[in-house]
Parts: sequence; structure tokens; C-alpha cells
Amino acid sequence: MTPVDTVLAFLERINERDVEKLAALMTEDHVFIDSLGQAVKTREKMRAGWRAYFTFCPDYWVSHEEILQSGNIVAVFGAAGGTIAANGKLPAENKWRIPASWMAVVQDGLVKEWRVYADNKPVYDILAKSK
Repeated sequence: MTPVDTVLAFLERINERDVEKLAALMTEDHVFIDSLGQAVKTREKMRAGWRAYFTFCPDYWVSHEEILQSGNIVAVFGAAGGTIAANGKLPAENKWRIPASWMAVVQDGLVKEWRVYADNKPVYDILAKSK
């Protein structure tokens, strides 16, 4: 599998919201870096992180428009969105969509690093309104 194939599979697993298959595409020492620069290290911590995020935003999705590769680094440009859950429901006013990009470092067919670049202000606005 090429680095681009690995990243496309990773994006597909995100859209399926399949935590186990997503974790299977991560190295054991996987690092996730969010749009604020905060890092979560290890596959096991990210398995729990994705599980929590899919509870928070059960219909979370990502899309890609452009993918660029340089060696084992893959850059993805697209969008992300979903609906922030409230009391087990997905209210229309909690739906969001933002331009987003990701950078992946691929090692031996697995994602070693997943870095998010996005302006999450729409999500923060929804959270502020719901308090």
C-alpha cells in the first residue's frame, strides 16, 4: 500500500466511524496533533480519543479534494463536518462544516502521525450556545 493509499483508507475509516479499523491503521507510537497543537500519543490513547469524539459528534465526516505526497508525508485538503450531540440527539442548529487539511506521516503502511489544520470556531460557537 502506498502512503496515499494508507491515508485514503484512514479517511474512509474515519467516515465509517470504525474505531477498531481506524486504530489498526495507526502505528503503536501514533501521534495525533489537533488544530491547537495539542498532541495525543499512542494508538491506545487515540483509540479512546476517537471513541469519545464519535460520541461527541456521531455523524463526523471528512472529505478530500486534493492530496499531495512527498515521500512518506501526505497532505490532504478538504472539509470536515458533523453535528454536535445534545442529550443523545443531533439538533440541526448543532450542524457544522469547515474547510480542513491534514498531514500524515506514513510508516510501513500505517499512520505514524496525523496532524489537523482547521479553524474550529464554528464548533466552539455551538458549544458556547449550548451552555
